[in-house]
Amino acid sequence: MRVLTTFFLLLTAQIGYAETEKKVISSLTSEPIGVGNYLQMFFGLLVVVALVFGMAWFMRRIGKFNGAATGNLKVLGGVSVGQRERIVLVQAGETQLLVGVAPGEIRTLHVMDEPLETQTSSNQTNSKVSSGFAEKLHAAIKNRSKA
Repeated sequence: MRVLTTFFLLLTAQIGYAETEKKVISSLTSEPIGVGNYLQMFFGLLVVVALVFGMAWFMRRIGKFNGAATGNLKVLGGVSVGQRERIVLVQAGETQLLVGVAPGEIRTLHVMDEPLETQTSSNQTNSKVSSGFAEKLHAAIKNRSKA
């Protein structure tokens, strides 16, 4: 009787395993990777790339992260003197410092006795561009009205 019970249990286990194997094989063959799956993957990738470019644009739009240093510490200008070396004019409060910056090293080159008069380059550029554009627009309007 024990032999018959053991044989019956082994037979049912083998049948159950065979049915499970058939289900796995049939699910793999009946659900191939289709165009919809590729489109979903493509649009997901497109969203991620768009998000990366959007964040890069946003970070460039914000500009430098001056944070709390905008009030008392300002970089007025700088010149590159090598691949990784720069000379920078910094204003700390009322004092202007000429600083040499290299990888892992910052040295004060000179402390200005009298502060230099500087204008922000963005204000100069914007005023030149806007005045140049305004002049060209005005001239184009005059030429058009004469013709």
